[in-house]
Amino acid sequence: MTSSKSDTSETALGTTDPVAAGHARRWLPITVVAVIIVVIGLIAANARRGADDPRIANPDVSGAPRPVPPLFGWDHWITLHEIGTVVMMVALITVVVVMWRRHPRHPVLLMVLVTTAIVWQDPIMNWAPYAVYNPQLWHWPVHWPLVSLSPTVEPFIVIGYATFYLGPFFPAIWLLRRIQARRAPGSFIWRHPLICLAALILAIGFVFDALLECFLVRTQLYIYSQVIPFGSVFTGESYQFPLIWESALVTVVMIPAGVLLYRDDTGRTVAEKLALRVRLFRGRPVLGAFVVMFVIVNVAYFCYGAGFTLIRDTRVATSVACPWPFPEAKVYDPQGFYEKAGQPGPYSAGIWSGWESAQSGRPAVTPPADGGRCGANNG
Repeated sequence: MTSSKSDTSETALGTTDPVAAGHARRWLPITVVAVIIVVIGLIAANARRGADDPRIANPDVSGAPRPVPPLFGWDHWITLHEIGTVVMMVALITVVVVMWRRHPRHPVLLMVLVTTAIVWQDPIMNWAPYAVYNPQLWHWPVHWPLVSLSPTVEPFIVIGYATFYLGPFFPAIWLLRRIQARRAPGSFIWRHPLICLAALILAIGFVFDALLECFLVRTQLYIYSQVIPFGSVFTGESYQFPLIWESALVTVVMIPAGVLLYRDDTGRTVAEKLALRVRLFRGRPVLGAFVVMFVIVNVAYFCYGAGFTLIRDTRVATSVACPWPFPEAKVYDPQGFYEKAGQPGPYSAGIWSGWESAQSGRPAVTPPADGGRCGANNG
């Protein structure tokens, strides 16, 4: 019986063939190095910095002056963030390679790949919640079709998504196991472990996101140019943050990413069990688990964007980040709220400012006679 259970577990992980596992361990470092070289070459060939395109550049401003100082008045946060991203990615890639050699095709490693791969959606997810990145970040060419959806630029720094979306799973699963060890087998946490794990990820993820994003916004890595006044903090400031909305909606991605990795007493993860329900994947458990993870996490990310799109389309995000902190770029004002508040232009409606935003282009706005909250007369 013990041998049978072990065989089943090994089959679920796709490691029954030692020759195939050996080939995987041998070729993985070469493949990873090749991919890294290609990615670095692609980045080097296309790297841009600053508001370098007429679509977003403010022709009246030279350089990158800042009307408000970043956190602690320190002007080097952007450089620190970019160096930190490089260090983090080197460490993450190293850990993945080492762990893959020891535990080939482990579900956690598959999820790391999936939560990194969702970065293709990032321009859409910047558009939906008015997430405006600092143009001084190294970024992709702003005229690329998908990239152009971002209000200003699409930076390279977002490649580290895996550490963000998968991070809360580890303390949550640790807490779940600790609590289970102190409860009787028939208790709620044993009968409904997935619900309990989801609740733990929700709580941990909410706090984690709130602390991290408030810090990043304050350092001017990016801003939320428009937020709903209710449920947001520091409203009206250049570092305003949609606390309830953003920190809750990001857990829509964190929760499935974590729950899919939960192992039951058979040794299989939720992703592997779901994959076994599809006939095509019954002989390919690892491929099946990866596809299940990829589809579910991407759909979850779409749901995150859909929540903010609803906020955008209903025009309830009326509080603008004032003053506009990136004057080298045109003011991102797709619905006219900045102009209505007196923020001087020029303005940019961005991409998808028509029916996608439940409107027919940027509306005509009459500036306030008294200069408005964001006008020069009010600082």
